[in-house]
This record gives sequence, C-alpha cells and structure tokens, in this order.
Amino acid sequence: MKKFIFLFLSIISFKLSAQEINIIPQPVSIKTGKNTEKFIIDQNTEIISNDSLSNSALFLQNYIQQFYNIKLRINPNSTNKKNVVKLEIISRLLKNLNEYELISNNNQTIIYACSENGLFYGIQTLIQLIPETKSQLQIPAVSITDYPRFDYRGMHLDVSRHFFDVAFVKQYIDYLALHKMNYFHWHLTDDHGWRIEIKKYPKLTEIGAWRNGSIIGLWPGQGNEHIKYQVLPAEVKITPKDALIKTDGIRHGGYYTQEQIKDVVDYAAKRYITIIPEIEMPAHSMALLAAYPELGTEPGKKYEVAQTWGMMNKYNNVLQASDTTFKFLENVLTEVMALFPSQYIHIGGDEASKVWWKRSAVSQEIMKANGLKNESELQSYFIRRIEKFVNSKGKTIIGWNEILQGGLAPNAVVMSWQGEKGGIDAAKQNHKAIMTPEDKMYFNHGQFLKEDSLTANKFSPLIDVYNYEPVPAELSAEQAKYIWGAQGCLWSEYITNPAKVQYLLFPRLDALSEILWSPKEKRNYPDFQKRLKTQFKRYDLMGITYSKRYLEN
Repeated sequence: MKKFIFLFLSIISFKLSAQEINIIPQPVSIKTGKNTEKFIIDQNTEIISNDSLSNSALFLQNYIQQFYNIKLRINPNSTNKKNVVKLEIISRLLKNLNEYELISNNNQTIIYACSENGLFYGIQTLIQLIPETKSQLQIPAVSITDYPRFDYRGMHLDVSRHFFDVAFVKQYIDYLALHKMNYFHWHLTDDHGWRIEIKKYPKLTEIGAWRNGSIIGLWPGQGNEHIKYQVLPAEVKITPKDALIKTDGIRHGGYYTQEQIKDVVDYAAKRYITIIPEIEMPAHSMALLAAYPELGTEPGKKYEVAQTWGMMNKYNNVLQASDTTFKFLENVLTEVMALFPSQYIHIGGDEASKVWWKRSAVSQEIMKANGLKNESELQSYFIRRIEKFVNSKGKTIIGWNEILQGGLAPNAVVMSWQGEKGGIDAAKQNHKAIMTPEDKMYFNHGQFLKEDSLTANKFSPLIDVYNYEPVPAELSAEQAKYIWGAQGCLWSEYITNPAKVQYLLFPRLDALSEILWSPKEKRNYPDFQKRLKTQFKRYDLMGITYSKRYLEN
C-alpha cells in the first residue's frame, strides 16, 4: 500500500513539475523544467543583441509591442544577467546551419545559434512560449534544441487571378516566418493578369494587368457546366456556343511597381525568406499576349486578358518559340532578376497545349530548322533556351513538372504538381525536386466536403496534408537526397480577399510546417491536433481568420 501511495504521489509530482509545451512545428528536442521556474517578460525586460542580430531582435520587439502593448528595450551593451532575452551567435559547430538552442529559466531566456537564420527561428519558438492571452507573460523553464529536416520549406501565392496589395503580401510573409518557412513562391503572371512592372515593356501593366470580368460560379462557369477540364482533349475545338461563359463584368487588376517589389523583397529578407518570382511561359501567357500579340502563334489575332479559369483551348494560347519572343523574354527576365536576389527563377512551363504550335506554320518551320521531332521537343527547346540565358546570369530555373516533356533542361529544378512522378523522375536524373502534389499540397481546395464559400472543386483535408511524406518510398537513399523539400500552393481563382486567404491557409500551413521542419518520427496527428488548440488562441490574438470547425474535434 505504501509503495502504491509513493508511486501515485510521484506521478502527481511529475505532472506538476512537467510543463505542457505546444509548439508548431514540433522541435527536435524539448526538455521542461519545474512549474516553479518561470521567466517573466515585463516592461523592464531587455533584449541583449548586437547590431548584426537586429532583424531577430526587432521582430521580437515589434511582435510583443503589437500584441501585448509592451515595448522591450534592445540594449546590445547590457551586462544584466536577469530579466533579459539574450541572442547570441556561437562559433561551435551545431548539426545544422539553421540549428538553435533555447534555454529559459527564472532569470533569463537565451537563444544560441551559429547563424542569423537559426536565431530568427529560435525567436519564432520563443513567441509560441508566450501565453496567448494578454495576462502576465510567463515563459516556462525549458531547454530546446531544434533544426529543420528539409532545406526547402515553401509556400506559394497566386496574385494573378486576384491581386493582393503590398500590405497583405507582407502580412502573408509574416505568416510564413512564424512557421519557419524559408521560401515564398510569388506567382506574378498568368492568363488573368500581369502583376510586375517591366519598364522596357509598359503595356504589360497598362494592358496586361487588367481584365474586364471574371466568370461567375465554379469553373467552367454558368452556362458551361457540361465541359469538364479533366477530360477535355487537346484537339477539341471549342464552339462559340460551348464557350458562352457568363462573367461578372467587373474590371479587375493591379500590379506592383519595381519599387514596391524591392520593398517586399527587403521585408522578406529581414525574415530570412527568399522570394522566388514566377514568370509563366510558354503557356499561361494571355495577359502578355493581350499586350504584345505579335509574340503569339496566330498572326494578326487580338488577344484578351482571360476572364475564365481553367485551360480551355480557346483561351490557352502559347508564346511562339521565335527569336523575337526569346529576346523579349530575356529583356523581361533581366529586369526581374535585377529585382530578386534569389538564386532561383520560376519560369512555369506547365499546361502548354501543343495544338497551337501544331497549327502554326512558323512553329513548324522552327521545329524543322532545329531538328525537333514533335511539339514536346519544341517545348524542351523553349525551356532550354530560357535556361541557358538564366544560367548565364548566374541563376537557376525552376519549372513545373511538364518541363520534363521532351527532355529536362540540364540544370533545372522540377516542381512536381501532377502527383509525385515528376519529382521522382527528376530525382532519378540527379535533379533537385520540390514536391507539391495537388491532391495534398493545394490549399485552394476545400478543407471540408461542404465549405461555407466557393473553393476549387477538390478536397484536401487537414489530416491528408499532415500525413503527406515528401520523400517517395521508391527512391533509393542516394536519390532521396534530391528531394529538396515541399511546398503548399494557394491559387486564387476563388479567393478574392485576405480573410479567405487566411481561412484556406490556416491550419494547413501549420501541418505543412511540421512536415518540412520536424523529424519524421516525431509527427503524430492526435498530438498535432492538441497543439493546434493553443495555436488557434494565438490566431485569435493576432486577428487571423481560420475555420472554427477544427475546434469541434
């Protein structure tokens, strides 16, 4: 009996001393202290950080001031050892360049790292140790060691279908930073709008940045429900009756000036996020062709910025693979690369309907002159020419998995969206691959079978996102090294405002962050759901929209 009582008291004692820590993504290692040990942040707390670490210090200072109305003093010369948050770069080798250690006790919280990136990630963890309510800011006694599993942790935003202003794009970048993501894929051009100022070609924004309407309802729109994108053959000719699509007649558009682009790039860099711009080619180019129709495959045709979603032949023209087109694109990419310091430039390459090149006499002459057997080889020729130019500027291209058609360009990175096959094929050819299969990684799909508002007519529930494994089992250990990471995509056909972006992003971004950051063996969906409840309180504090239905589980 005495033995039983002792064991019972020991368990109670452990529960009282062990503290519940709810962090997303789950760190590599967490050791908790006693409940009696707490570090309290108040108006007298100092942040000790030298100038080289100002990004992390300012981020923490701004976060606490914005959400808790306490402005901490940043004092690089402080010798205090109590009531301080200390940020320190250490020279000793850690397991990963982005690794950090966070130690908190009654007197202080210290974050060590061997890089500025690592310190910044430690700040994001510290933020999740702060209570979600505006009561006393008590940090539990804890020792954390942490580093990411994948080097590429990406999230995408389509601003072509619907334009989002600079203020919201910065907010979006903050969301990524809070989840330890390090790449922002900015989808700047498509059939439905050209969103980046190119000084050499002003009509790209004067004409290409604006469309005269958007289809009503779910694609393919009212009056056209019988056409199914998934089964539409490439050679089917859309009749005028079939193509009768109702639009709302509302002019939609906008674009970013080059100064705004520079501002956003700088903002992201201070959060250790690299922006990868996407300039779509050779398809998804209707906005470009509306501005410069001479680059299309149909001489004398007047193109319009697309008002319908999807890839119906009537609207899915492609760029002509001519010297004139390549010179134009080289000039565009020269301006783009000057704005984005990223090593990587995304050039699209997806969903290029070969029917346009097949019908074009000029395209056929180009194929004959270059010894190309078919239109797939013409696509490869197109991508390789663009890659050669981008490589000459010291940059690397990323393309959707269709760039594998006709032969993969020598140095290209493949982003696999049509399942995993493209990524697998790329890895087997010793090319980097980013996994973003649409059935798991497209967050514009519905989260629930019945949604409160219109979404893409597919279903990607939270559990499917969380359980996704980016490294396919069929790859050998050596091939698996080429899986650079994964990415979530948010296409904006049915997303017209920031609140809906938030609703579709959260909490699937939380799941994605844990896939990409945390050790595979630590992933546990029931435990993740438990930690989400705390995360939702933080979102309430931050004024972020998310689905309340998750609170019912």
